[in-house]
Amino acid sequence: MRTPRIRAAVPALAGAVLLTGTLLSTPAQAAGGVTVYHVWFDSPGSDNRSNASLNAEWVQIKNTGGSAVSLKGWVLKDVSNHRYVFKSVKIGAHKTMKVHTGSGTDTASNKYQNRRAYVWNNTSDTATLTKASGAKVDSCSWTTRDPSDKYC
Repeated sequence: MRTPRIRAAVPALAGAVLLTGTLLSTPAQAAGGVTVYHVWFDSPGSDNRSNASLNAEWVQIKNTGGSAVSLKGWVLKDVSNHRYVFKSVKIGAHKTMKVHTGSGTDTASNKYQNRRAYVWNNTSDTATLTKASGAKVDSCSWTTRDPSDKYC
């Protein structure tokens, strides 16, 4: 008589494990909803390395969660391991933040890598966001079939 109960319990248990794994496995959800949201990898006009052109190349991250998230020590990097390390900064609930390649004055919604060369390849690349521990939070990849920017 115990066999039917076990057989009925196994699918229910497997469903609960699957549901729990699905709900908790997404890296962005585990990080409070921080995602790589939009990448503008090919700045408009000619690539002349002017500060204006460098700053037209950016990665926008978004906090889809209901509370602010500290990004202190988090890293934004490309495939070639060009790294931008976030200082003591928080991204507010439901807010976005752009990380520009060139120089500028940091604000709550705009950060600057202070580079004199482009980071994001126009042909293909991946923007990866990791926690200070190295744990991957999110990434966004593109290829030449994407025009000049990509929503992730």
